[in-house]
Amino acid sequence: MFLALAFTSNAQKLHSTKWESGMMDRRNKVGVWEYYGITASKEMVVVQRYDHTTQKLLYFRPVGEKTYNVEIAPGQWQRRAVDQPPMFIGGDAALAVYTTQMQYPQRAQDNNIQGAVTITFAVDTLGRINRHRVLRGIGGGCDEEAMRVARSIPNEWIPAKIGNQSVLTEYELTLTFRLAKP
Repeated sequence: MFLALAFTSNAQKLHSTKWESGMMDRRNKVGVWEYYGITASKEMVVVQRYDHTTQKLLYFRPVGEKTYNVEIAPGQWQRRAVDQPPMFIGGDAALAVYTTQMQYPQRAQDNNIQGAVTITFAVDTLGRINRHRVLRGIGGGCDEEAMRVARSIPNEWIPAKIGNQSVLTEYELTLTFRLAKP
């Protein structure tokens, strides 16, 4: 007589860094994850709690009232406060994985061009980004590099909300180009 025993493989493992903590299952985030940030007073705090299994935001740390361009009717935009801002899943630390891959254009370096480039893009009601454009540029190839970096950011956004309704908003991303001092 043969007795078969079924064992459930527990492939989930805890993954924890300075900026995030949660369970991984075969390279996929599962369950509730906490994402951390640092306040102006250098205190480490939870900035987001996100359930990757249900794809729901459970908590976010408000950072003060900020206004966004919100589409209030097709093609009609209005600057206004939202109840929940558009957020990259994982917060600024996760977004920095992409923004720190920026390369300083040689033409800008040769011409001593420094400053901030602001790219704006729409975050739709499903958390996808599109409609990238340069809002404020500095030239020298920096605008194109900032646009390349912004377009490399994946569609891992939590849409803005007014009440319980997700709304289409514009998000402004500022990337700074600074030359190293000799």
